[in-house]
Parts: sequence; C-alpha cells; structure tokens
Amino acid sequence: MVSYLDPAGVDVIAPNFKRRLSGVTATIVRLVPLQAREIAIAAAGPVLPGHVPQIRLLALVTMPRRGPSGTRVWHARRNTEMLGGLALKYLLGKKLRLLFTSASQRRHTGLTKWLIRRMDAIVATSRKTAQYLERDAQVIRHGIDTDTFHPAPDRAALKAELGLPAGPLVGCFGRIRAQKGTDVFIEAMIEVLRNRPDAGGVILGRATEKHQGFERELRDKVAAAGLAGRLRFCGEVPVHEIARWYQALDLFVAPQRWEGFGLTPLEAMACGVPVVATRVGAFEELIAEGETGHLIAPGDAEGMARAIAGLLDDPAALARQSAAARRHVEQNFRIEGEAAALTAIYRDLLEARP
Repeated sequence: MVSYLDPAGVDVIAPNFKRRLSGVTATIVRLVPLQAREIAIAAAGPVLPGHVPQIRLLALVTMPRRGPSGTRVWHARRNTEMLGGLALKYLLGKKLRLLFTSASQRRHTGLTKWLIRRMDAIVATSRKTAQYLERDAQVIRHGIDTDTFHPAPDRAALKAELGLPAGPLVGCFGRIRAQKGTDVFIEAMIEVLRNRPDAGGVILGRATEKHQGFERELRDKVAAAGLAGRLRFCGEVPVHEIARWYQALDLFVAPQRWEGFGLTPLEAMACGVPVVATRVGAFEELIAEGETGHLIAPGDAEGMARAIAGLLDDPAALARQSAAARRHVEQNFRIEGEAAALTAIYRDLLEARP
C-alpha cells in the first residue's frame, strides 16, 4: 500500500520512469528512504515499493510551480527523465534545478550530449564515467546498506536452508545474457568443477525473452558436462531476499563484458565474499587486487578459471580476503556516504541564486 506525499512539501524529486526492475530503480529504492531522513525528497514513478517516499506521476504536472524552498531539485538518471525535467521547467514553468547522474561508460549520442549541457549539475558514478562527460562532474560512487548486506552467522546452515551444495560455492548474479558474461562464467566453472568434486556454483537471475535461447544453450552445456546438479540455475529471487544468497557464497564472480557501474561486487564484499571480476565498469575502483579479490580481462575464461581455482585451493587466502572484503566496504562504500554526498549537492542547488 503506497501512501503518497503532497508534492507541495517536496524539495527534491527523484523520477523513475521505468517499469521493469533495473540498477537505476534499485538505486532509487535504496537511497530515497535514507535521504528522506535529512531532506524533503520523494520519488515519482509507475512502479515503486510502498516504503519509498513518493508522489503520484500526475502530481508532477499539477504540483505548485515552487517548492517549500522555492526552487525544487529534479534528480534524473536517464535520458527520459532529463527530458521530463526540461519539459516541466520550460513548458510548464516549474521552478527546477536539474541534476543528472551518469553511470554510462561510452560515448554519448548527440541527444544525450544536448541534454547533459542543459543540466545544472552532473554526478558521475566513477572516474571512468566522468571521462566520457564533456563537462565537469562530481564523482560519487554507489554505496551499500551494510546492515542488510552482512556476513552470515552460519554459512553452512544457510546453504542447507536454501538447498545449495554444502561445499565451496561460487556465485554469479544478474541478468543472463552475453553482455553480462554468463557464458564466460559457465565455461570457467566447468573447468574449475571438473577437478574439484566438492565445489559447486549458482547462477541467480533470469533471461529476458530475447535472451532465453542463450540461457538454454548454457543449460545444455552444463548438462553435457555432467554438472547440472552442481552448477545450478536458480532463477530470480525477490530483491529483499538477495542478501541471503550472497551470504551463502564463498566466492562471487562478476564476468561482465560491459558494465556501467556494477553493484554486485559491493553487495558480495559487504557479505564477506571475495570477488573475481572483469576490468569493466567501476570494478577496478571497487576491488582491491589481491586483497578483496582479483581482476581479469573481460571474456578471459581461462584467466577466470585460474583466479577462481586459486582461491578455492587456498582456504587461508580465501578467509583473509573474506574479512578484508567486509572491512573494505564498511570503510569506503557505505550507502550513508553516497546519500550524504548527494544531499549536499541538493542543498547547494536549492540555495543557489537564480
């Protein structure tokens, strides 16, 4: 049950114009309730959980031109939301300061460049992302709720509860598609599991209709290798249950060929799980090589297999990296730090002279 806020009392609006769950949606769902403790912020979107402070989409059109502080902040994270902010400001006369967060690491289209030039402020989620923006941006990396994502008190018991193999367990979570490198993970794990009969693997996530053939091929490959019982496709689980699946792992793999930012390594490390990841997205800025995991080239199944096997075959190193991974996130990537940095920008924009 959603209890909508009166937009007249809202200083900051975080639009979410996408229905399907995405990384951007997850970011808004995590941040807005936390930020609402410090500033009058609300999300606006077609499908958001009831605990997220929000206003109705229609209220964007009918809300008063001015907010309680005069100008409001419109925090967009997609092109459609930048367009929406411009339309509200210049067509409907709403008093808005426009902020855009960019996570993309590729050259922008002409339209995106045009939109970015019209924003009042820009945030980049990594140093790499900032390099693709043709204007100054403040780098604010994503953070993790370390109260939700934390090591399991009894990993063995949790594995049993989830019906997972009892031995060393390696996980790969996210959409099943070539861009995410799921096939590279499968190839690497077939090699790893061939000579380690006590180990297992889990793929958590789903394939959209376009990629279901790709998933079937991977399932067939696992079955042909005789590993269907040890390398399992477990589908998609509700967002509120995902932490328990990380907690059951001994090692996490982020095999992406391309990524904008990529939260999964932080979620895993917060749960005390070291990470083997490719050098894409922000992964090089998140993982301390040799301390909280290892970095490899994208698409390198052999290198991935060596990195996974090296940690599974050295339980002492795996335990050291597990403890270091949790400390690393607590010290550098708490969600409270991300929320505070963004809220400081909101206040600057609210206080800026026209």
